[in-house]
Amino acid sequence: MRKLTLLLAVTVLIWAATAQTARAQRFNISTNLLEYVNLGTFNIGASYGFARKWSIDAGARYNPFAYTSKSGNVFQNKQQSYSVGARFWPWHIYSGWWVGSKFRYQEYSWGGFKTSQTEEGDRFGMGLYGGYTYMIHKHINLEFGIGVWAGRSKYKLYSCQSCGLTMADGWKTFVLPDDILIALVYVF
Repeated sequence: MRKLTLLLAVTVLIWAATAQTARAQRFNISTNLLEYVNLGTFNIGASYGFARKWSIDAGARYNPFAYTSKSGNVFQNKQQSYSVGARFWPWHIYSGWWVGSKFRYQEYSWGGFKTSQTEEGDRFGMGLYGGYTYMIHKHINLEFGIGVWAGRSKYKLYSCQSCGLTMADGWKTFVLPDDILIALVYVF
């Protein structure tokens, strides 16, 4: 976790140091609208275009919510997640098709959807993704994309959310869909 925090801090410092000399249309901030449908997951992304066809980006997601159904079952997809990566734009940054890769860390706790079982732990891995950015206005873009990430997870599986009875724990490898993306982007 400390290494990831250090990596994010260095990325932000690089952006801050180059902000004075950056030309127009080099930075953007974005939010994935579909993440809000994922039980209210807040998210933000930032990107810096350092070359005509390359950009670096960082993102964060946060969901502290647990919900109770009418039958009294509690379900949740709690998480805090951080990522850093790069994108290649065949035509020009912030316009058209793109492919990218990122490193991601996630602390999670989810469960209660079909059974009362809950899993929590830490995941880290690498993701590959791609998509298309549509320019609506000089400063507003709409991004569409999809991705997958794979890595390792240190987890604990509990039989229910409140009893604390551990059913399994350890390390496992995962491959998960990631970044089903419909994002609103502000470019400046």
